[in-house]
Amino acid sequence: MQDIEPFFRWRDQYVASEDPHSPFYRRQYNEFEYTHAIYNYYIHPQWDEFDSSTLYLKILFVDYAEQFAIIELIGEWNDAIQNDIMYLKRNVIEKLLRSEIKYFILIMDNVYNFHSSDDCYYEEWQEELSEEGGWIVMLGTLEHVEEEMVQAGLQHYIHLGKNFNAIEWRRLDPVGVFAIVEKTLHSQSRRLRY
Repeated sequence: MQDIEPFFRWRDQYVASEDPHSPFYRRQYNEFEYTHAIYNYYIHPQWDEFDSSTLYLKILFVDYAEQFAIIELIGEWNDAIQNDIMYLKRNVIEKLLRSEIKYFILIMDNVYNFHSSDDCYYEEWQEELSEEGGWIVMLGTLEHVEEEMVQAGLQHYIHLGKNFNAIEWRRLDPVGVFAIVEKTLHSQSRRLRY
């Protein structure tokens, strides 16, 4: 896991530690020392902690004009023991919401397990966004992680599934990712109406 870096191709367009509205503004990184670990596995020092001991993230891009954020995650999403959704919601998402972000794209390629608890924080997040016409989408969710999330009922609050997993987001720029996610959401909602 120590070799898995956050996606860095968009760093010329956005760096969370340089964004005054980011929860990670002015964060310093040590490129030579591994300090964070998920269980016994060190992770790359560029990942950001947000008070979870099993899940880390990187805000890859935020567009305040278009009101969207792209966040990449790594580790084990554990709501049952660690209450990861509470930490994610309180320490990261709420700060972005205060900056009027209402569209959230979560990159899930490196989330290897999910353990559910209640859905209160997901419901709260979705309700706050639905007032503004916003949404939450997960891309690249591993099949067994998606199955666990669906069993927990998270599909009522978050858009996930094969259509979103098929998006090859790494080939696109951030605005292109946002556009294709919106197009996928629109085509899904049209199919549901018929």
